[in-house]
Amino acid sequence: MMSRAQIYSVNLEPTKGREQAGRRPVLVVSTDAINRQPLVVTIVVGTEAKNVPRDYPTNVRVTAKESGLPIDTVFLCFQIRSLHPARFYDPKTHRPNLAGSLPPARMAEIERALRLVLNL
Repeated sequence: MMSRAQIYSVNLEPTKGREQAGRRPVLVVSTDAINRQPLVVTIVVGTEAKNVPRDYPTNVRVTAKESGLPIDTVFLCFQIRSLHPARFYDPKTHRPNLAGSLPPARMAEIERALRLVLNL
């Protein structure tokens, strides 16, 4: 089961327009009560920090050290998607593509950015 604050490497294809594409880190933001259901898992998409030179209130920059990812990453909280749980597993090994996680203080930053994006 995917859990809130976990980061997975997920293939986001197919995409359209300005959606983030390809294999990327995604951060689970849906509550674990929803994540336990065989429905969808809500995420925000990450990108390499070097691709985002400026900081914006709707983005959260995290270091590799604090996330467990191999590179510094920016989570684009305006890029919210809901994904089928099968996307989180390697199709060959059927194992989850768990790549890291965020500590509670960093998740609080994600929540603030999501409130801005959603005007909550």
